[in-house]
Amino acid sequence: MTTPHEGADPDSPEGRGGAAAAIPAAPPGGGRGALDRRRVLGAAIAFIDQEGLNALTMRRLGAYLGVEAMALYRYVPGRENLLDGVVESVIDELYGDPDVHLSASHGWQDYLQRLAHGVRRIALAHPEVFPLVASRPPAAPWVRPPLRSLRWVESFLTALIDSGFTEEAAVAAYRAYSSFLLGHLLLEVSQKGVKISPEDQPEGVPATAAATDLSEYPTVVRLESLLSLDESAAEFEEALENLLERLEIVLAEGRTPRRGDRRR
Repeated sequence: MTTPHEGADPDSPEGRGGAAAAIPAAPPGGGRGALDRRRVLGAAIAFIDQEGLNALTMRRLGAYLGVEAMALYRYVPGRENLLDGVVESVIDELYGDPDVHLSASHGWQDYLQRLAHGVRRIALAHPEVFPLVASRPPAAPWVRPPLRSLRWVESFLTALIDSGFTEEAAVAAYRAYSSFLLGHLLLEVSQKGVKISPEDQPEGVPATAAATDLSEYPTVVRLESLLSLDESAAEFEEALENLLERLEIVLAEGRTPRRGDRRR
């Protein structure tokens, strides 16, 4: 077992004693018989981690796996479907993280703190992959912010509503939380030299989004009218005012914000 490095960031792979990849990649040269969709996606994640997103092509991924590119199309119809699968697979790591709770059984603050650290662990384990989480075409294009993973959105909204939030308050919390979290983490991975600008996207609504079966996400469907509202300007102003109010308190107390400061 790998021993965590003393003083390492507890959310980093080093601080937790190893990488967070939950999907085993088929070994390079493993042969056609070793392939299935799960292994192809795991290999794509490993390839992007090592070589960067821009280097990923079906031909190069096939070579990485030791097969012809055409062998991959049995499991992924093309690069766009491959990238969508990569995002879904990386987000699914949240649900295998023992520190992340799938419900707010210990309070909504505990739920949100654990979720945030779980997402940060994914970003630090897969910095080259993480920008795709925010930039891939959404499965439901009317969700704002438009995240690819509806499973994440559904569980978030359900947890907060079950904790007593109104539907309007839960949607507002989702927007504020996801905007803060993704914005902070995209800047953090960019400091590691990762390019965070999205790839060129296909014109129009992606076929994968148009064809998405939303029956597994009843809360998302029920709240479509709220999730589709664009209140970015008002939300920006409110977040800015909250930050300025906190800085006023810091100034009045004559201290500097400590990294450990948090509301419990």
